[in-house]
Amino acid sequence: MAETAVCLGTFSAVKTLWEVRIHKINEELQKEKEFRQRLLLVWEERAALAKLKEKVINEGGRAILRIEEEEWKTLPSCLLKLIHLQEWQLHRTSLQKIPQFIGRFHSLVVLDLSRNSIESVPKEIGQLTSLQELLLSYNRIKSVPKEISNCISLERLELAVNRSICDLPPQLSDLKKLSHIDLCMNQFTAIPSALLNMPNLEWLDMGGNKLQQLPDAIDRMENLHTLWLQRNEINYLPETIGNMKNLNTLVLSNNKLKNIPACMKDLTNLRFVNFRDNPLELEVTLPPCENTDEEEQQEMFGIDFMHMYIQESLKKTGMAFLSILISPQYSEED
Repeated sequence: MAETAVCLGTFSAVKTLWEVRIHKINEELQKEKEFRQRLLLVWEERAALAKLKEKVINEGGRAILRIEEEEWKTLPSCLLKLIHLQEWQLHRTSLQKIPQFIGRFHSLVVLDLSRNSIESVPKEIGQLTSLQELLLSYNRIKSVPKEISNCISLERLELAVNRSICDLPPQLSDLKKLSHIDLCMNQFTAIPSALLNMPNLEWLDMGGNKLQQLPDAIDRMENLHTLWLQRNEINYLPETIGNMKNLNTLVLSNNKLKNIPACMKDLTNLRFVNFRDNPLELEVTLPPCENTDEEEQQEMFGIDFMHMYIQESLKKTGMAFLSILISPQYSEED
């Protein structure tokens, strides 16, 4: 019995010693694995940084990161070592996310991430107070963060062909320098109130949305000179549109307009207009041109057409009113 107890005690001690050694070996293997992983990450980061540096060019006195048609679904944190960059131009890179560290690039003047797969805009973008151009067209963005209103230097905002954006935060009206906005091919059903409160807005494209009417307060965009509204569902133009004295380009093709209001003759600075493909009630034919050059310059459904339509419309209205005045009065029969 004593010999059996000694054997069991010896076996137990050997087992414990062996387990301790195995545990130490596993710890050392884990540490080595972690070291190799860290080493790999360092190597990958250095390789990524070297690759990014190759994409930096100096153009017009700016340091620009330009990447075209390469696979960059995410941007590595080593990009922070290029904090001096003033412009990003990343097109067709399959980029899915704007990194949160974007807010640390305080020297950025242009952020152009068009034609990617971005689904959201981080609120940290509001830290870019020197940013003048934010170009995010042809992505998958669904909403616009209110923090963009903190980009006080912003002059140009492009969100075209994201296909899901339906509104803008009212805070964007704080962007006093914003003059150019492209929102075409999204899901807007009305012109956002933020735009109506931008007196310095000069260029606006809302074509390819679901607009049905223009607001009566549209003339609050008093400095607007270019307005694109093609491919919507607009069936009515407010009288106030005649107050937009700076408007020189107005595109209303492919809508549901039945009439052109007479107030539009007051748009004395209008140089280009297009009413093509609307179910207008009156059929108006422009008089023949005297020579071929004038005929080529004459835009069907353009300025001349608009004025002729208004003239014919007023004539028709006047004749209808006159017919009412001269219609016989019938006395009641006994």
